Amino acid sequence: MKSYRKELWFEIPTRRALRNITPDVDSCLRESGIQEGLALINAMHITASVFINDDESGLHHDYETWLESLAPHAPTSAYHHNRTGEDNADAHLKRQIMGREVVVAVSEGRLDFGPWEQIFYGEFDGRRRKRVLVKIIGE
Repeated sequence: MKSYRKELWFEIPTRRALRNITPDVDSCLRESGIQEGLALINAMHITASVFINDDESGLHHDYETWLESLAPHAPTSAYHHNRTGEDNADAHLKRQIMGREVVVAVSEGRLDFGPWEQIFYGEFDGRRRKRVLVKIIGE
């Protein structure tokens, strides 16, 4: 069995954003040479997420609205975590909701998706460099 590991680095200039990283993961898969196996993609920061869904702007807007209603950024004083001098408690909660990682089957050298599925990096406390791990195992 072969194993491949790569870190993808992102610096999102805004506090929150969703970025389609499917092309980045596809590139990793081609680099790996693996034809059959599994790809693990995970955010290595506790205020960011990796998830799978549709790349549709209306849905992305709905995510933003929904997440903000569940864990609003303001008032920052509402969160005990922010009493440590941070202002990102909402980002930790948003990450918990959206998830840490995804696993995608690799079949015939391709990510084996259902219709419309794409991989996204969700940033909830941006404006600094963060990384995503891509780990691919198989033959």
